[in-house]
Amino acid sequence: MRERVEKVLDKIRPALQADGGNIELVDVTDGVVKVRLKGACAGCMGAQMTLKMGVEKAIREVIPEIVRVEAV
Repeated sequence: MRERVEKVLDKIRPALQADGGNIELVDVTDGVVKVRLKGACAGCMGAQMTLKMGVEKAIREVIPEIVRVEAV
């Protein structure tokens, strides 16, 4: 499961990096993906929106068994 999530994150990373940020996969357990937002994304006011509407949506489209994505 972790490898599948990493593949999706690899597709998202360039957009985050273009804005000075990045994302790191921390853990995948029981359908919950835990990520760490880095760089500009860590302090961005829109980070929660990016996480839910961007990252979570992209992951769930490819891996429907994922329940949610959380920032740690």
